[in-house]
Amino acid sequence: MWHREMRADEDFEYVSLCKKGDLEAFEALVQKYQKRMLNIALRMTGSYEEACDIVQEVFVSVYRNIGGFEGRAKFSTWIHAIVMNLSRNRLKQMKARLSQEPFSLDDPLPAEDGPLRTEPVSGEVSALERLEKKELQGLVQRCVSALDGEFREVIILRDMQGFSYEEIHDMLKIPQGTVKSRLSRAREAVKDCLKRAMGEL
Repeated sequence: MWHREMRADEDFEYVSLCKKGDLEAFEALVQKYQKRMLNIALRMTGSYEEACDIVQEVFVSVYRNIGGFEGRAKFSTWIHAIVMNLSRNRLKQMKARLSQEPFSLDDPLPAEDGPLRTEPVSGEVSALERLEKKELQGLVQRCVSALDGEFREVIILRDMQGFSYEEIHDMLKIPQGTVKSRLSRAREAVKDCLKRAMGEL
């Protein structure tokens, strides 16, 4: 049965070749998934450098453990579960470090495209529009980052990555009903955070 399910997995051929030591097949999987892994890790941690480290860890883990991948879930579900677990672990490490480091209000704010600085930019309208968009993205990311881990995970996977409730259930090993209730609370919390920051939307 598992073998049949694995054949339905779009990555079945690459995974089979990887198990035989085919480095080109592994590279194909890296090319396919690295951007998505980076996006998830970045949204989970808010740090580009940490996200890059996490993605590297993901693929080292995949390479080492693919021989034991039995195909009970799709390969994509398995690799996304790995990135979520490594991101959780990294967040704990980051929080431990932050509790020992001084913080300055003048530090640049993290944003998806790199640190968002508070210095004024060129007076061109297009540059201003870009800055506003970047500020909004940074604000959304800060609101998502402020969520407790269990709520942050479901909103990233569902609303930002587009996974189904069933896929999230497989990745996080929680009932679909729990996924839906956490998602509802996460959306409300992000909306409240944005309202406080920007006024009524």
